[in-house]
Amino acid sequence: MREGRAAAASRGSATLEFALVLPLVLVMALAVVQVGVLLKDQLVVVESARAGAREAAVTQDDGAARQAAAEAAASLDGARLDVRIERQGGAGTPVSVAVVYHAPIAIPVVAWLFPSTVDLSARATMRTETG
Repeated sequence: MREGRAAAASRGSATLEFALVLPLVLVMALAVVQVGVLLKDQLVVVESARAGAREAAVTQDDGAARQAAAEAAASLDGARLDVRIERQGGAGTPVSVAVVYHAPIAIPVVAWLFPSTVDLSARATMRTETG
Protein backbone atom coordinates (compact mmCIF):
# COMPACT_ATOMS: atom_id res chain seq x y z
CA MET A 1 0.00 0.00 0.00
CA ARG A 2 2.84 2.35 0.79
CA GLU A 3 4.44 1.75 -2.59
CA GLY A 4 1.21 2.86 -4.31
CA ARG A 5 1.13 6.11 -2.36
CA ALA A 6 4.81 6.80 -3.08
CA ALA A 7 4.29 6.24 -6.79
CA ALA A 8 1.22 8.51 -6.82
CA ALA A 9 3.10 11.20 -4.90
CA SER A 10 6.01 10.92 -7.33
CA ARG A 11 3.68 11.33 -10.31
CA GLY A 12 2.03 14.34 -8.67
CA SER A 13 5.43 15.87 -7.97
CA ALA A 14 6.54 15.41 -11.58
CA THR A 15 3.32 16.99 -12.82
CA LEU A 16 3.80 19.98 -10.53
CA GLU A 17 7.42 20.44 -11.62
CA PHE A 18 6.39 20.24 -15.28
CA ALA A 19 3.67 22.84 -14.70
CA LEU A 20 6.21 25.17 -13.07
CA VAL A 21 8.88 24.75 -15.77
CA LEU A 22 6.59 24.77 -18.84
CA PRO A 23 6.06 28.58 -19.00
CA LEU A 24 9.81 29.18 -18.86
CA VAL A 25 10.44 26.63 -21.61
CA LEU A 26 7.74 28.20 -23.80
CA VAL A 27 9.12 31.72 -23.31
CA MET A 28 12.61 30.54 -24.22
CA ALA A 29 11.29 28.71 -27.30
CA LEU A 30 9.44 31.85 -28.43
CA ALA A 31 12.59 33.91 -27.84
CA VAL A 32 14.50 31.55 -30.13
CA VAL A 33 11.77 31.95 -32.76
CA GLN A 34 12.06 35.78 -32.45
CA VAL A 35 15.83 35.58 -32.95
CA GLY A 36 15.17 33.46 -36.04
CA VAL A 37 12.82 36.13 -37.40
CA LEU A 38 15.49 38.79 -36.81
CA LEU A 39 18.09 36.64 -38.59
CA LYS A 40 15.76 36.22 -41.57
CA ASP A 41 15.24 40.00 -41.65
CA GLN A 42 19.03 40.53 -41.52
CA LEU A 43 19.50 38.29 -44.56
CA VAL A 44 16.83 40.29 -46.42
CA VAL A 45 18.62 43.56 -45.48
CA VAL A 46 21.94 42.20 -46.79
CA GLU A 47 20.30 41.20 -50.08
CA SER A 48 18.61 44.60 -50.27
CA ALA A 49 21.94 46.41 -49.92
CA ARG A 50 23.50 44.17 -52.58
CA ALA A 51 20.63 44.79 -55.02
CA GLY A 52 20.80 48.53 -54.41
CA ALA A 53 24.57 48.58 -54.94
CA ARG A 54 24.24 46.59 -58.16
CA GLU A 55 21.68 49.04 -59.51
CA ALA A 56 23.77 52.03 -58.38
CA ALA A 57 26.81 50.53 -60.16
CA VAL A 58 25.07 50.36 -63.53
CA THR A 59 23.15 53.65 -63.39
CA GLN A 60 23.68 57.14 -62.00
CA ASP A 61 20.04 57.35 -60.89
CA ASP A 62 19.98 57.18 -57.08
CA GLY A 63 16.20 56.85 -57.15
CA ALA A 64 16.45 53.66 -59.21
CA ALA A 65 19.03 52.27 -56.76
CA ARG A 66 16.75 53.07 -53.81
CA GLN A 67 13.85 51.43 -55.64
CA ALA A 68 15.92 48.29 -56.33
CA ALA A 69 16.88 48.08 -52.65
CA ALA A 70 13.25 48.52 -51.58
CA GLU A 71 12.04 45.88 -54.04
CA ALA A 72 14.63 43.41 -52.75
CA ALA A 73 13.26 44.02 -49.24
CA ALA A 74 9.62 43.53 -50.24
CA SER A 75 8.97 41.25 -47.23
CA LEU A 76 9.94 44.07 -44.84
CA ASP A 77 7.95 47.16 -43.82
CA GLY A 78 9.09 49.87 -46.25
CA ALA A 79 8.35 52.63 -43.73
CA ARG A 80 11.05 51.18 -41.45
CA LEU A 81 13.68 50.91 -44.20
CA ASP A 82 16.38 53.56 -44.72
CA VAL A 83 18.59 53.48 -47.83
CA ARG A 84 21.68 55.70 -48.21
CA ILE A 85 23.84 55.90 -51.32
CA GLU A 86 27.40 57.22 -51.33
CA ARG A 87 29.21 57.81 -54.61
CA GLN A 88 32.93 58.54 -54.97
CA GLY A 89 32.93 59.84 -58.54
CA GLY A 90 32.59 58.55 -62.10
CA ALA A 91 33.19 55.21 -63.79
CA GLY A 92 35.52 52.84 -61.98
CA THR A 93 35.02 54.41 -58.56
CA PRO A 94 33.19 52.71 -55.71
CA VAL A 95 29.54 53.28 -54.90
CA SER A 96 28.19 52.13 -51.52
CA VAL A 97 24.62 51.45 -50.52
CA ALA A 98 23.81 51.24 -46.82
CA VAL A 99 20.47 49.83 -45.73
CA VAL A 100 19.13 50.12 -42.18
CA TYR A 101 15.95 48.37 -41.10
CA HIS A 102 14.35 49.20 -37.77
CA ALA A 103 12.94 45.72 -37.09
CA PRO A 104 9.98 45.46 -34.75
CA ILE A 105 9.61 42.61 -32.27
CA ALA A 106 7.11 40.27 -33.93
CA ILE A 107 6.25 38.05 -30.96
CA PRO A 108 4.59 40.10 -28.19
CA VAL A 109 5.06 37.44 -25.49
CA VAL A 110 8.84 37.93 -25.55
CA ALA A 111 8.88 41.67 -26.29
CA TRP A 112 10.14 42.36 -22.78
CA LEU A 113 13.34 40.41 -23.57
CA PHE A 114 14.26 42.64 -26.54
CA PRO A 115 14.47 46.38 -27.21
CA SER A 116 11.37 47.90 -28.82
CA THR A 117 13.12 47.86 -32.21
CA VAL A 118 16.32 46.22 -33.37
CA ASP A 119 18.38 48.08 -35.97
CA LEU A 120 19.58 45.72 -38.68
CA SER A 121 22.07 47.14 -41.16
CA ALA A 122 24.12 46.12 -44.16
CA ARG A 123 26.44 47.87 -46.59
CA ALA A 124 27.43 46.79 -50.08
CA THR A 125 30.07 48.44 -52.24
CA MET A 126 30.55 47.90 -55.97
CA ARG A 127 32.58 49.54 -58.72
CA THR A 128 30.64 52.03 -60.84
CA GLU A 129 30.37 50.81 -64.41
CA THR A 130 29.00 53.99 -66.02
CA GLY A 131 30.31 57.52 -65.79
